Amino acid sequence: MAEDAPSITPAADEDSSAAKPLVQHPPLNGRTPVCFVVDEESSIRHFVSLIMQGSGIDTEEFADGPAFREALNRRMPDLLFLDVPLDTADAITSLGTLGNLKCGCAVTLMSTRGSAVLENVKGIGEKHALRMIPVLKKPFDIATVQRIIHDLKIGTPPPVAARIGLDEALRNNWMEFWYQPKIDLRKKQLAGVEAFARARHPQHGILSPSAFMPGADEASVMALSEKGLIAALEASHSFSELGVNLRIAFNLPVTAVTKLDIPAIVRAHRRDTDKWPGLIIDIPEDQIITDITLAIDIARKLESVNIKLAIDDFGRGYTSLMRHKMLPFAEMKLAQTFVSDCGTDKVNAPICKTVIDLAHNFGSIAIGIGVKRASDALALVAMGCDYGQGFLFGQPMPQERFMSLLRQRASTRQQQVAGNIKNAVPVPQQA
Repeated sequence: MAEDAPSITPAADEDSSAAKPLVQHPPLNGRTPVCFVVDEESSIRHFVSLIMQGSGIDTEEFADGPAFREALNRRMPDLLFLDVPLDTADAITSLGTLGNLKCGCAVTLMSTRGSAVLENVKGIGEKHALRMIPVLKKPFDIATVQRIIHDLKIGTPPPVAARIGLDEALRNNWMEFWYQPKIDLRKKQLAGVEAFARARHPQHGILSPSAFMPGADEASVMALSEKGLIAALEASHSFSELGVNLRIAFNLPVTAVTKLDIPAIVRAHRRDTDKWPGLIIDIPEDQIITDITLAIDIARKLESVNIKLAIDDFGRGYTSLMRHKMLPFAEMKLAQTFVSDCGTDKVNAPICKTVIDLAHNFGSIAIGIGVKRASDALALVAMGCDYGQGFLFGQPMPQERFMSLLRQRASTRQQQVAGNIKNAVPVPQQA
């Protein structure tokens, strides 16, 4: 729960146009900015949406130009990601519509097509007096999208370097919990979610654990652990009301797991529902690897309230587990240091493969955390890794924003089902 999220340093796009300064976005007067993403590829839409949502920007996704242009009748975006397919006519029509509406949004074109075609379409947008920003050649990475957000000065501002006491944050009720998606690498579907602690300081803004966890006393850590457990139980209920039943994972120190009466907390705060998926408690490897007997005792204690254990930041101590016949961990989470460059690094690659196989031998799910690059995700899939988590799939975001993303996914699925039913209606045959 208190683990810090992996950081990404924005890098310039490979396209030479990325070196050009972007036009600054006008003040939004406190209004939450919105980004429209238009692309027939759902994976691209979801990818951009996750980054936007995690940066404090609302999103709407559209699979084609007509749906996007219809949406302009009810709201205007602040930022538009517009795909340019092989037939550029629809994208040009959309640019023309924006020009007629005198939309002041920033527009970035994206495509697998050559730069010459993209620049030509961009020029058409400029003739319509649109605020065209540098084009994106697919595939593009997270840092490229984050740079656009940064240069346009929209979304949640970056955290300020600060140091506060955890006891102070708890006393002033600054603590909240953000949620990061966990993705099934084979099915490319949402498979779970992890909670992360954040402090919302009145002057410094959002602060990560590195700002408030160092030097925290045991009483404060215990209070944060209990607060996080209760928050996870309440969030689980909120997600279930949207029809999404996912196990929420959160990181706890082993001292909190052994000293808190977790079953009593769960019984006091869990809503009565037959579909409750339960929770997962991540215990750092260095705190539990030498005492598997304790881990087994904890797992048995929590089994009655549908809570499972996971070993977090795993990899360095894998050799000490190979001699065991049984492990109590439902998940083994590969440390980011091993996931990084796992497809090419001659040291990391074999360790990742060994840990993944070890997890499967014990009936556990293998998870790669801190995944930043598509190449690492592909390597993990080839090694048989089950789930992935990291900025490639979405960064931690406030609960209300994560729920907004879930609602959007549900709405998209309903529209797809309705379209499939409509297309499946048989046409009456003439006699």
